[in-house]
Amino acid sequence: MSAKGKDVKEAFLQALGEWPQCSLFMQSRMISALPEEGSMTISFPVLNTYANPAGSMQAGFYSAAFDNVFGPLCYMATGTPHSVAINLNTEYHRPAFPGDELTITARVVQSGRRKVFMTAKAYNQHDKLVATSSCNYLLLNHNN
Repeated sequence: MSAKGKDVKEAFLQALGEWPQCSLFMQSRMISALPEEGSMTISFPVLNTYANPAGSMQAGFYSAAFDNVFGPLCYMATGTPHSVAINLNTEYHRPAFPGDELTITARVVQSGRRKVFMTAKAYNQHDKLVATSSCNYLLLNHNN
């Protein structure tokens, strides 16, 4: 990452203030925040506590990881923390296992006055696509 990219990431993290508890729970690590590209990359370790009986990451944790990227990306893109996911669609391409690390890059596809549409891809540490996701976030009035 360039020095400018590191500065943008640090400025965003500072503006965000306290990192959300749901993201802290998943031990997320910000890789990049690129407002000019409308993208953000965050990595997540695949923990033993995420494993289903088959030994792979349970589907809901993939969706939670995606949501933990979409939320900050929406905030970065719109300048408001007042938003909520109104749908989240996740497709699973291959399993991830405890010890893996997921790296998720999300992008803003369309941003309007009331809604933001984003897509994302998750890769394991072997650069294999494990899941994709898309969502719409609704921008809320301060009175909602």
